[in-house]
Amino acid sequence: MQVNYPRDISHFHIVGLNYKKTDAAIRGLFAVNQEQYQHVLEEAKSARLNDLFILSTCNRTEVYGFATDPEQLMALLCTQTAGSLDSFKQVAYVKSGEAAIRHLYQVGTGLDSQILGDYEVVGQIRTAAKFAKANGCIGSFLERLVNSVLQVSKLIKNETGLSSGTVSVAFAAVRLLERKITDIKDKKIVLLGVGKIGRNTAKNMMDYLGTRNILLVNRTIAAAEQFATAHGLQYVPFDGLGGALKDADVILVATNATQPTIVKSQLENTSPKLVIDLSIPFNVANDVNELSHVEVVNVDELSKVQDETLQNRLTEVPKAQSIIDEHMQEFLYWHKMRKHAVVLKAVKDKLQEIHTREIAQQKNGNAYKLEDVEEVSSRIIQKMINLMAGKVRKETDKSDQYIAMINDIFETGVHQD
Repeated sequence: MQVNYPRDISHFHIVGLNYKKTDAAIRGLFAVNQEQYQHVLEEAKSARLNDLFILSTCNRTEVYGFATDPEQLMALLCTQTAGSLDSFKQVAYVKSGEAAIRHLYQVGTGLDSQILGDYEVVGQIRTAAKFAKANGCIGSFLERLVNSVLQVSKLIKNETGLSSGTVSVAFAAVRLLERKITDIKDKKIVLLGVGKIGRNTAKNMMDYLGTRNILLVNRTIAAAEQFATAHGLQYVPFDGLGGALKDADVILVATNATQPTIVKSQLENTSPKLVIDLSIPFNVANDVNELSHVEVVNVDELSKVQDETLQNRLTEVPKAQSIIDEHMQEFLYWHKMRKHAVVLKAVKDKLQEIHTREIAQQKNGNAYKLEDVEEVSSRIIQKMINLMAGKVRKETDKSDQYIAMINDIFETGVHQD
């Protein structure tokens, strides 16, 4: 009898890079869009690495999953990125086992974010895991872990002040405008891209700066029209971008395209401008910086925008860590008990097999009340399982030894790592 055994967590890894060791330009080389993500998952299944997901945001690209060697995950990722495997190895970090599990909790709760307590990342984790599951690349371990991280993130948001106030990349852009631009209500603002970051930035400008002098430009005009109509803004088709840029005082770029959407020639011989690039990889070409009348600010520079909100959040870190510790231990206990449960079920199946065979032999000739025999035998089997399970739970420090012994005695076919 062959039984699939739960994966050992020593083979669970996270490989990745983030804002701590790499700037936005390098991160952009390893950013993964949805099409690339799809290809990675297809490659993963072909290589029998079918329990993983990728988190790719403006601050990080990380692969979480099971593999014999974490370098397998690195190589898998780099089949689709602009950056090479050798380049990735030079800047990447690797965590395995419980360290990898803890890292996901830290990321999902905003403790590892470039802006402490940034709550947007939890939605990105949810989306990334959901996409992997839809493509057959999430097993029970990862699904349970991600659900636990989402639960902990919600608890920390509700029970601590780690995410109190409004601080995010989109909000940091607004704070920057507040400090750099006087009379912002009189300035012409162009927002290129109305995805999530673009929409959040527009809402923050309306709420905190009190301006609606915002012109939306988006490749899909329907999206721009819908958002503009809902919020009383203006929009133009994408082919009107050139004229919009020429007249703008402030340009915010949130397109997340694979190639720059703003180039030097579009801004030559125009009025002075502030350009804020919210995209990874950069969507404002490097040579735009050569224009003396144009100031370009990217996401790494935005992260330096600090205020008292961030200082207040620091005092909430110990409380958040305590919540993580509690729920991580619950998750590890679930994994351990699940491992034991597989063995115990296999033992029960083995005993049931013996029971069935013995009853069949008994029916060959003797005049016993077979119903009574069957009932008693079934009760005996369940009592044996209950006794073994009780012993395992009581002697937690010896539980692995007991399970290994039971597994060996009954020759269940379960393979323990």
